[in-house]
Order: sequence, then structure tokens, then C-alpha cells
Amino acid sequence: MEIVQENAKRQIGSFVAEDYRTAAVFSKYGIDFCCKGHRTIEDVCEKKAIDTDQLLEQLQAAMSSQNGESIDYKSWPLDLLAEYIEKKHHRYVEEKVPVLTQFLAKLCKVHGDRHPELFEINELFNASAGELAAHMKKEELILFPFVKKMVKATIDGQPIEAPGFGTVENPIAMMMEEHDNEGERFRKIAALTNDYNPPADACNTYRVTFAMLDEFEKDLHLHIHLENNILFPKAAKMEKHFLKD
Repeated sequence: MEIVQENAKRQIGSFVAEDYRTAAVFSKYGIDFCCKGHRTIEDVCEKKAIDTDQLLEQLQAAMSSQNGESIDYKSWPLDLLAEYIEKKHHRYVEEKVPVLTQFLAKLCKVHGDRHPELFEINELFNASAGELAAHMKKEELILFPFVKKMVKATIDGQPIEAPGFGTVENPIAMMMEEHDNEGERFRKIAALTNDYNPPADACNTYRVTFAMLDEFEKDLHLHIHLENNILFPKAAKMEKHFLKD
């Protein structure tokens, strides 16, 4: 009973950081585990009228499952995690955005008269593409290099110069706010696309585009989770070690 009560007070993000397979359970209940991972199980269950015991049971089942492997991102060195996010998730966005932009423009032209929601989807995605491009550059040029410097200084046992942005918590706060904005934008896209279910009269391009948008959102969820729930808290903790010294 005590364990159940203890888990009910845990933050959503901590479950997903421990085992990414729990993300599927949260998604099933429409619980945002990446941008809003700081909420407790207790809080979100009360807000959404979900049975806490039932949710915790399903989370435990997901973590105990033998089907598929869960990558233990929490155990990775921070410089490796930053590099992985850049090489996997940033490159993914850069590769998929031009294709989706082209497909959405085509859908608006061909199907926009019968499905006017496509114009709003197109507008939202284009706004997201522009914001994500700027967001990722800030991480690659400012935040990630500082994280890597801290890791190297820790290994070498050397002090580190104070960054121009004051404390790592400043860019982190900005990145998290931008994550929230993208999370909200994709919630709107999901609603407008009926959770990426194309209409009965959809052509192949329509179906492929919705499937790609669905995949894009899932990748973004993992991308944001790795930063909000693992990289950022660990970077802030590492910096405090230098400030203490």
C-alpha cells in the first residue's frame, strides 16, 4: 500500500525516464508525459478522472513486460545524450520537415475545398517547423556545447568558466517554454486530424501525410522527454556541483 501511495506522488516524467515503455500507457490516457512531465500521477488522475490504482497497475505491467527493450537513457553520460538528441532527433526534424511541408501544401491545393481544416493544419505545421529550426540551433550552438564542457571539466577535475548566459537554468527555462509551445501546437494538429485518422475520401498522399505527422509527433514526444526529464535536470545538477566548488 505504501509503495502505491509513493508511486501516486511520483512525477509522470520520472516513470518515463526510468522506462520509456510507460510512455505508451500515458499516451493511451491522453496524458502529456513530455512537456507536462512534472505533474504527479495523483494530480493528473484527479484532473482527468482516471482510476489511480488502474493506471499504476498498467504502468507496472509495461515496465515488467518482456516484449521489446527499453533503452536506459538515464544511465547515459550527458555529453553522449546531447550528441544523440542532436544526431537522431534534430536530424529527423530536418529530414522530415521539407517532405511534410510539400505534402501538406499539395493536400491544401487538392482537398482544401472539401476539408478546410487542412489549411489550419498546414499553418500550424509550418509555424512549428520554423520554431523548431531556431530552437534546435540554440541548443546546438549554446546549450549542448556548455553541457559537453561541463562533462569534460568533471572528467578532468578542472573548474569551468561561467557561461555568458549566467546559469544553465536560463537557456533551459527558454527551451522548456518552447517545448510547451510545440506540445500545444501538436495537440491542435492531432485534434484537427482526428488523431491522424484520414477521412474516408483520402487519397494515398493524404494517408501518407497523416501517418508521417503521427510519426513526427511521436518522435517529438521522445525528443522533448529526453531533454525535459533527463538532460535538463542532470545538467542543472552538474552545474550546481561547479558552483559549490
